[in-house]
This record gives sequence, C-alpha cells and structure tokens, in this order.
Amino acid sequence: MAAWIAEAFSRLSLVAAADSVAKHSLASKSDETLLVEYREGNRESFVVLLERYRGELLNFLTKFLSNRAAAEDVFQETFLQVHLSAESFDATRTFKPWLFTIAANKARDFHRRQRRRATASLSAPVNGQEEGAAFIDLLDGGVEQPSAPVERDEEAALVKGVIERLPSHYREILLLGYFQRMSYQQIAEILEIPLGTVKSRLHSAVASFADGWRIAVRAQS
Repeated sequence: MAAWIAEAFSRLSLVAAADSVAKHSLASKSDETLLVEYREGNRESFVVLLERYRGELLNFLTKFLSNRAAAEDVFQETFLQVHLSAESFDATRTFKPWLFTIAANKARDFHRRQRRRATASLSAPVNGQEEGAAFIDLLDGGVEQPSAPVERDEEAALVKGVIERLPSHYREILLLGYFQRMSYQQIAEILEIPLGTVKSRLHSAVASFADGWRIAVRAQS
C-alpha cells in the first residue's frame, strides 16, 4: 500500500481542526467530482471521500461480515481498490453504487477466505420484536418492546441464526435492500444483475427468511 494511502487511513480518526477550513470547499463537492479531482492529483479529495463514507460503508460491512475488525480491514481494502481503479471510473456514472460494488466484492472475498478455515458468520444486529412481527420489523426493529432484555437477546440470536442459514445471494440483497435502503437500480448495479432479477431475488429472499423464521420459532416452542 502506498505510504500516503496508509497515512490517509490513519488520519480518519485524527482530523485536525486546522484542516476543516481547507476541506470545507471539498466537502460541498459531489463524490464524482472528488474522485475526478483525486485522479488529477488532489489527494485531499481522496481523504474527504474516506471521511464521507467511513460511517455508512463501515456500518454496511459490519452487518455484512458480523465482525467490526474484519469490516475495518475490508473498508481499507475497498478504498485501496478505489485508489487502484480510480482511472477506470466513468465520471458520468454515480460513485456510490460503484463503491458498494467494490465493497461487496471485497466482503465476498473475505467470506471465501474464511470458509476455507471455518464457516463464516453473517448477521445483522436487530432489536427483538414480538412474535409474528413483519420481516422488515425484525431486521430494522428500532422500537424497544417491554420484554425482558434476555428475551430480546434470544430473539435477536434467533434472527441471526435464520439470516446465517440463508444462501449468500439472499443475505447480500437483504442487506442492500433493507439495511442500506438502496433502490432496485442501485442494487442491480452493485450486484451486476438485471433489474428484474433484483425484484424477484429480493422477493424470494424475504420469503426464504419468513420460512426459516417460522421453522426456528416452532423449534423453540
């Protein structure tokens, strides 16, 4: 990794106040403009992109990989690939789907490496909801229920197990559609599949989760 790229990663947690004024003009620019300026030699544009996507992309990768440390590593691998592929980016397209395509591919690579050593776990943290709640509520549940913490933990673990048992192509589309709330078109670009396939696969993924959830609930009762 180029020394200055490593330095850019280290600066994410050490953004000096003196830099804020200098970055203000960059912060108002689009992702696409920043990447073009980076290709033209403006390294600060790359740092701004890193800072802009650190929270959102790390959150996605943490859910995808179920491991914060692994997500940090894949985040760095993703932006290293952005650096390496910057010249090939089509500035007439949107940066975010391109970025998430790289991130999803890097996350899949991580899973393949893990599977060679042990079964990788993919889950998303959710708050427990009452039995029979809709799928999206189980995934996104942010409203606290009056059940005891241990019951919430048990149900969250149950949801985790159901998600882990889904085929990988169902897990990733659920993360993009329900957690990242990306449009069908964006998901199609990231997964490199037709729009019609996105809709049918997401429908099948939800149905598969629902079936797995019913089986898991019955097994516990």
